[in-house]
Amino acid sequence: MTNRFLAAAAVAVVAATAVTGCAQSSTSSTQNNGTGATPDKTVTVFISGDTNVQNLWEKSLVPAFEKANPGYDVKVTLDLHGEHDSQTLAKLTSATEQNKEPDFDLVDGGFVPKASAANLLTPVGSQTIPALNDVPQDVIKAGGTGGIPYRGSAVLLAYDTKTVARPPKTLDDLLAWIKANPGKFTYNSPKSGGSGGAFVATVLDKFVPADARAKMAVGYEKDLESYWDQGFATLKDLNSSVFQKGVYPNGNKQTLDLLASGQISMAPVWSDQFITGLTNGQIPSTVKATQISDPSFTGGAAYLGIPKSSPRQEAALKLANFVLSPDAQTMIIKEMSGFPAISLDKLPADVKEKFKDADTNNLRKGYFDQMGKDLNNLWDQKVPGQ
Repeated sequence: MTNRFLAAAAVAVVAATAVTGCAQSSTSSTQNNGTGATPDKTVTVFISGDTNVQNLWEKSLVPAFEKANPGYDVKVTLDLHGEHDSQTLAKLTSATEQNKEPDFDLVDGGFVPKASAANLLTPVGSQTIPALNDVPQDVIKAGGTGGIPYRGSAVLLAYDTKTVARPPKTLDDLLAWIKANPGKFTYNSPKSGGSGGAFVATVLDKFVPADARAKMAVGYEKDLESYWDQGFATLKDLNSSVFQKGVYPNGNKQTLDLLASGQISMAPVWSDQFITGLTNGQIPSTVKATQISDPSFTGGAAYLGIPKSSPRQEAALKLANFVLSPDAQTMIIKEMSGFPAISLDKLPADVKEKFKDADTNNLRKGYFDQMGKDLNNLWDQKVPGQ
């Protein structure tokens, strides 16, 4: 994501502040709209994520879609935190190879780009999902031929104004602040959550040439990983200055909890989780957020995918296209504090005002899925305890 876009995310955060071991399980399906949907119009959405994503679908997107499309019925199933992604991918692979009906017709999960790369998803484009015309092409490309970007989040730098008068403005400023204020900063291990992963990727990116970075965002370029060496050395050097001389929380939420309790003064956080925490009072109003530059933190798009072996292609495509409609995108913004996937000029005036300085056509993406996995493993080997 570009600095301009993510700076706008910080503006949105400020505006929001001013206003204010689990098994895979099936959730209760939404109420049928009373039309007696036929099997080819009954779509199962599989969510690999958290309950906030489940609530978005069950309480907002699904009822609105069924109301706008009489005769269709949508059911929702959830794998909390995506704890069974490997098994889900294995089952989807088997169903595809044997041309058998999969367990779901549309998936919302972090493994969608990987499923797309494995040729398990239906290729999509503006001919089958017209609303994709309103989504930046580079964001679509990052999800592979079968990925459908439908919302986004940015990682911001959160800080406690009680102890931080002037937050860092650039990555170099941030690294210097961490050294000058030992124990007051941390980030979760990149394998356990995207906010920590964004911090790590941003430090690495400081030393990666722009042309190499562009390749690493859309494909697996293992030979370019040598550009990460200097970044990992920088991260290793921070160990003694991180919270309790090298304690890295397990997950985005643990990082937020340390910040909210005052045990640290600064940390990278997901914009949507931060805004939600401020709104419900879990994060004190004294905690604010901004964006750094040179480079900015990465963000990420969430992708939908349609299994190619699903017999309900038409219904799934119709639902995916609806999720990219202005009405559905507005729900995502209001319910999850998510960033829109479609162009701002398609959205209502109040939403455009909230993101008036955002450049949604230029998003600083994270690394390609397999590159990200290598990053996580290399961090485990090279950084903590070293």
